[in-house]
Parts: sequence; C-alpha cells; structure tokens
Amino acid sequence: MDVAQDDLKDVLQMLPKMGFVGVNVTVPHKETVLGLADHVTDRAALIGAANTLIFREDGTIHADNTDGYGFIENLRQGAPDWDPAAGPAAVIGAGGAARAIVASLAEVGVTEIRLSNRTRARAEALRAEFGPKVEVYDWVQAGNMIEGAALVVNTSTLGMVGKPEFRVPLDGLSPDALVTDIVYTPLRTKLLTTAEEIGCTTVDGLGMLLHQAVPGFERWFGARPEVDEKTRAVLLSA
Repeated sequence: MDVAQDDLKDVLQMLPKMGFVGVNVTVPHKETVLGLADHVTDRAALIGAANTLIFREDGTIHADNTDGYGFIENLRQGAPDWDPAAGPAAVIGAGGAARAIVASLAEVGVTEIRLSNRTRARAEALRAEFGPKVEVYDWVQAGNMIEGAALVVNTSTLGMVGKPEFRVPLDGLSPDALVTDIVYTPLRTKLLTTAEEIGCTTVDGLGMLLHQAVPGFERWFGARPEVDEKTRAVLLSA
C-alpha cells in the first residue's frame, strides 16, 4: 500500500476501522510513525524508527522495530557458520534500517562497525547514538571501508529497482567475507552477484523481510509462522 506522507496519519486512523489489527511499515515512513504512535517500545525508541504497528482494541497504536531481529535471523539461517566476532562489519547506509542493523550487530557481539552514508551527518548521528564501536567513513571512502571487513551490509536503496545503481567499489572485498543486501527487488542485486564472483558467501534480503514479520504476525494473530524455503517460494511466486 503506497501512502503519501501527508496522508499517513489519516490512513493509520482509518485502517483499524477497516478491520486491520496491524501493519508493517517501510521506507519512507519508519521514522515518521514514531510520532504517530501512542506507545513506542524501548527498542524502537533507541533505533529511532518503527516497522511494526499494532492496532489495539482501545484504539491506541503500539510501535515496535523488528528489523534488527529479522536481519540477524536471516544471517543465521542463510549463513549458519557466521561468527559475529570474526571481524569488522561494513555497513552502507544510515537510514532507519541501518539504525536497527547497527544496534543488532552491536548486541550480538560485533566489536567494530564501519559506517558510510551519502550524507555523512546521518552516519555521524548513528555514531553519536551507538558509541565507539561505530567508525564513520566519508562516502568517497566507502570502498576502503570494505577492505578487511568480515561482513558487508547494504542497508541503502542503492541497487533497488527504480533507484540509483550500487556503485561502491568492491575491489577490497575479501572472498572470505559474508555479504548481504537488504534490497530484495531485485533478489540478486549487483552487490550480491559481484560478491559471488569474488567468492564470497552471500545472503539476499528476502529472508530479512520474512523474519522481521514473524514477531508482528505472532502479536496480530497469536500464531508464530515458520520461515523456510516453502515460505520463500510462496512469496516469490506471488
């Protein structure tokens, strides 16, 4: 459902009246919905963005962020041997999804998180929030940031259908690195295909989409869905 920014508040008030018990929220509304929710979890407040809204029977809106959960579960499923302590993580982008991913990487034990964004101020804001584990690189140095990284993550829209191409140099990418892209349209992005040619293990973004929906689905309907190859196949065939 495409919703204009100016219509967001009215739409969120209308959906419960139509029988909706909740929704997932994506860009560009993840940060805006925090100001429209009646209750915000500590996790969503820390991240500064929400992707899951629950419409309660009393008419209030509960906001949470499950992006970090979905990201980590996708990595664990797609690359079972991934070790958070293996080395630095290089994160491209500093939007709402990046906030959740940086928080989750720090939580699972990644000790060095390198961050680069086209607007440096947004990356600096994340460093201010998450502390010395985060090191900011200028956008023109994003390729250098990747050198020696054990994990490379694209959290930006670069490479997405209808968005600018992914042009970050990958010359310094180690074949031992794990590379993931949260973009899932297309499923095989330029970042992933190039990384595979280098010899890297890659994990696409579809699994994050599926895993981040699990906690919300459970709260909406009282049942916890399983994410497996059958689930992926159903979504891909839709």
